[in-house]
Amino acid sequence: MDSFLIKGGTPLRGEVEISGSKNAALPIMAAALLTPDPCVIRRVPNLSDVHFMGSILESAGATVKFQGDTVTIEAARVKGVGDYELIRKMRGSICILGPLLGRTGKALVSLPGGCVIGARPIDLHLKGLRALGAKISIENGYVNATARKLRGAELFLGGRAGPTVLGTANVLMAAVLAEGVTIIESAACEPEVIDLANFLNAMGARVSGAGSPTLTVTGVRSLHGAEHEVIPDRIEAATFAVAAAATDGDVTIRGARADHLHAVLDKLREAGVSVERSGSALKVSRPGRLKAIDITTLPYAGFPTDVQAQMMVLMALTPGISIITERIFESRFMHVSELARLGADIAIEGPSAIIKGGKALSGAPVMASDLRASAALVIAGLAARGTTEVSRVYHIDRGYENIDGKLRQLGAKIVRQEAS
Repeated sequence: MDSFLIKGGTPLRGEVEISGSKNAALPIMAAALLTPDPCVIRRVPNLSDVHFMGSILESAGATVKFQGDTVTIEAARVKGVGDYELIRKMRGSICILGPLLGRTGKALVSLPGGCVIGARPIDLHLKGLRALGAKISIENGYVNATARKLRGAELFLGGRAGPTVLGTANVLMAAVLAEGVTIIESAACEPEVIDLANFLNAMGARVSGAGSPTLTVTGVRSLHGAEHEVIPDRIEAATFAVAAAATDGDVTIRGARADHLHAVLDKLREAGVSVERSGSALKVSRPGRLKAIDITTLPYAGFPTDVQAQMMVLMALTPGISIITERIFESRFMHVSELARLGADIAIEGPSAIIKGGKALSGAPVMASDLRASAALVIAGLAARGTTEVSRVYHIDRGYENIDGKLRQLGAKIVRQEAS
């Protein structure tokens, strides 16, 4: 397995371009199954998860062609079965369930895998699809869904930790070809859901209310091909912003959407970080001392769980006591023990991490446990004295396009060591 070797202590300086959003691209690629016509999707990040999704779509009968950051998908003939071994490895692959069911009236999809960050059941996905008239059973690791005809319904998708993003996407994609009107209450409001709705509407769907807790879908008989450009990755932008602050750097982040980052930028400013907005660019620097803050992760537009680990590194460098409370996933503090190897003083009490910050970090060998934890460990290595080796970086390759190359452009001393 590849690893990163990082010599810390160098402030990041310069400009970096943000790639397209992985969390938007995956369901948009899945939505191409809803039409036999070609769909052209641009600004698709070059990530292992994206190529996994391409393989999954091919296993369902689609033709998928990658050319640079553009992917062309043609699903002229689709079967209602996805490859078990591919789907079970990636959480985002469950989003083929809705379009397969909507297009073919059947879907046989394995239960998904992904990062080990706590229980992420798909009960709300199934609840929504059943409300549309699907018959669903789970047998031998597969979700088996069938429907002679999906029909519009009013349904509620709120869960214990708030709305479900992939569940909203799945139900939305199934509903666009259902007969009648579907109203989804407690729908996820994330920008990625809005991007999916915009793509579906470009295909001829009738979706309104995206970005609000109430989605209204008026079913249509068929959809046609469309072209679409994926939104920038707000989590990648946030990660580079935190890295700039943690290394006492000065970084201009280009292609970001500040309107997707209100909660993150607010907390960075509260922590004493300067964030200046200029069009689609954000200039991040650290003009003075950092300040301890408290953070609670919440559904959008609250502070994103996907930036929790990165901010924990910044707080470990900040004098005083900070508290980060995780309200989305119950097992998303697995990076804490690895940060402790670098000298961070962090205690876990229930859903909260109490960070006694201000002590310098020192390099050490660490191991990534999931996608965002790996990004946090890279930031910690960049800020630490000495050399840090981050192993199992296949996690970070799932969600960050060429992160080591982009960091080197900013002056970071980071090299990829390929597994022998």
